[in-house]
Amino acid sequence: MVSTRGRGALAAATVVLVAGAACSTHSASVAGAGASSQEIAMQAWLAGLHDLRPDILASYDPAGSGAGREMFITGAVDFAGTDAHLDGEEARDAVERCEGGELIELPLYISPIAVTYNLPDLETDHLQLAPEVIAALFDGQIERWDDPAIAATNPDVELPDLAVVPVNRSDDSGTTENFTEYLAAAGGDAWPHEPSGTWPRSGTHSGQQNAGMLSTLSAAEGTIGYLDASQVRGDLGTVAVGVGEDFVPYSPEAAAAVVDISPPAEGASDTRLIIELDRTTDVAGTYPIVLISYTVACTRYESAEKADAVHALFSYMASEEGQQRVARPDVAGAAPISDDLRTRVLEVVDRIDGP
Repeated sequence: MVSTRGRGALAAATVVLVAGAACSTHSASVAGAGASSQEIAMQAWLAGLHDLRPDILASYDPAGSGAGREMFITGAVDFAGTDAHLDGEEARDAVERCEGGELIELPLYISPIAVTYNLPDLETDHLQLAPEVIAALFDGQIERWDDPAIAATNPDVELPDLAVVPVNRSDDSGTTENFTEYLAAAGGDAWPHEPSGTWPRSGTHSGQQNAGMLSTLSAAEGTIGYLDASQVRGDLGTVAVGVGEDFVPYSPEAAAAVVDISPPAEGASDTRLIIELDRTTDVAGTYPIVLISYTVACTRYESAEKADAVHALFSYMASEEGQQRVARPDVAGAAPISDDLRTRVLEVVDRIDGP
């Protein structure tokens, strides 16, 4: 086991990394890439870690979940962020990349996916929508905002006679995969598509990564889309989702609640802490449109210095300090992992070693 155990990294932005490199001596570096949903959280983690371990040069490229998984498997980066756990073939390829070690997948970023709309004159913070209505909106079956299906669960809201403009991610996205998993599980016949990281319908309005989605949603009234909740900005409203007999707006607490009641996913192991989210729960106070963004790594690296850098980064991300840092509403508003999950995560992190 690597003897030096610390916590360290630099801020994620390239300009910060360059500036830091000019005034610090770095003993090791660690590079990651992947889910843009993690971008704000990762910037906060890396900035905080730099205060504790300035000797480690760390970076994260929010290139998207699909790109991050591919870059990790090919060895282009040391770790990856992904909003969907690795499938069978990807997991096998990743194990080969781990140089005799095991694949690690840790649920370190838990966040609600907000169903977000641009109706600035609406006199409510949260439209109440049943799962099948959300599915019909995104499949283009409901075309006007004053449709009776929307009015039925919002009797006191004056709905505009305005076209519905669904917006989706244009890139291969773990956020899209999580959202379409929800639509397929909870939307019934209103969503006739399989879950996928790429949007199943053509000819739609779209945006690249979370930033592009936010820009497209904000550009015109009547749009509806889905965003990692940390990315919601401005006058955009968000949906309170039908769960049993209630309507639940997103929150870190409601996101954590659905994770707690969900079982391990197929392929889970003592180093792959992957979860099968219960998308159709009727448990009060749960919000089922949740994204678990996994951090992917190996238990074995080519040098003791690299292993120490990865261990330091993952230890801080999982720590109570690191989790509370990204839970702040002015940072990412993430749902902190439970103490029990933290214990399990740190047991896995302690297996990270060099040659």
